[in-house]
Order: sequence, then structure tokens, then C-alpha cells
Amino acid sequence: MGRDDRRRPQGGMRINHRIRVPEVRVIMDEGEQLGVMQTHEAIRLAEEKGLDLVEISPRAFPPVCKIMDYGKYKYEQAKQTRKAKKHASTVEIKEIKFRPKTEGHDMDFKVKHVRRFLEEGNKVRLAVVFRGREITHPQTGMNVLNRVVEATSDLATVEVTPNMEGRRMIMIISPRPNVIRKAQEVRKATLAALQAKKDQAKAAGKPPPVEEAPPDEPDEDEINADVDEEEDEE
Repeated sequence: MGRDDRRRPQGGMRINHRIRVPEVRVIMDEGEQLGVMQTHEAIRLAEEKGLDLVEISPRAFPPVCKIMDYGKYKYEQAKQTRKAKKHASTVEIKEIKFRPKTEGHDMDFKVKHVRRFLEEGNKVRLAVVFRGREITHPQTGMNVLNRVVEATSDLATVEVTPNMEGRRMIMIISPRPNVIRKAQEVRKATLAALQAKKDQAKAAGKPPPVEEAPPDEPDEDEINADVDEEEDEE
């Protein structure tokens, strides 16, 4: 766990070696206060316990970090999010970041997950991030966006055409109506199947079934880790 630094917790918090301040105030997941420690020592302690060091209060002085099982934390957060969305029909906007030089395996990986988000009924905000003098060649960003649009044309249409926001070229694509309907039908069928299992268990005097976790797909932070790390280095 401790050395997988490509993971970035929700809300912009940092984890393990992404925490770059010299010292932090450390607490255990159970609430035990360990006091102020050198960051590298806190990371070592987390690794010895097979856990992660997660920055939970970056604005404190020094920042407050918790030693926890980040994988378990992330699963519980996702579980709570799924519960909150069960009866919601609001369309989410996911964001996938690219670089002007994104191609090959990296492009295929990102397009795969753009398609996944669209198939789930979400809009996707595509962002091409420029560095240095790359900004003088905006056509390279357009080329990236056009490739994504072409690769998802069966699922989506362009809702917001490309525009510059600082050093980013932004475009938003939306799932086609038939894709949204299919996503809604899948959600309804999943909920109906779960409710049927609960009813059967109740009738048989058994405890309700545990909701199965979805396939372990990477989230936006993990998909965008390559671009985010380059931004951090600037």
C-alpha cells in the first residue's frame, strides 16, 4: 500500500510520497495522537503497518495526516456515494485529462474510461493540459480532442465546443439519449434485483444480502494521475 503514490484521495488530499512538506501531525485511524513527525518517518511507520499516510487537513500547521487503510477508506466512500445516488437522476460530469502528446497506450486507456463514463450515463469534460511553450500550438490539443470525439461518436455528442481556460483546452461531451436510457434501465434492473433478494431473505427469515461491490475500475484521480503528477512538478 505505502508506495503506491499514483493514487490521489478525493478532495485533493495527498497520500504517501505525494505529501511533500517536511513534517506532519500524525494520528492513527482509531484516533490515537502520535504528534508531530518528520514526513518520511510517518510514511515509514505507515508502510511498516501495511497502511497509507493520508493528508486530511492540508491547511493546518503542520498539516494533519492519518495512518489508515486507504483502499478500505476509498471503498467505504464509494459505497456511501452509491447509496446516495440510488434514487438520484442527476447526470454527473466526469473529467478526463490529456496532454498534447497523449497517444498510444495512454490514449487507449483514457478513451476506454471516457466510454465507460458515457455508458454509465455521465457527461465527460475533456481537458487538454498545456505546459510551457506547448500553449503556442493549440492545434495539438484540438487533434487530441478530435480523436476522442471520433472514438466515442457512437455514444456521445459534443455539448460544449473547445475553449481555452488558462492553460487548458476544454470540451464537454454528453451521452446520446439512447445511451442515457440504457444506463437508466441498467440501474433500475440492478436495484430491482437487489430488492428482490432482500425480499426473499426477509421472507426466509435470513439477514439481508450484502450489496456487491462494482468491478474495481480506476476513478478519475487514478486515470488522471499522469497529467496531475506533471502539473505538481511545475
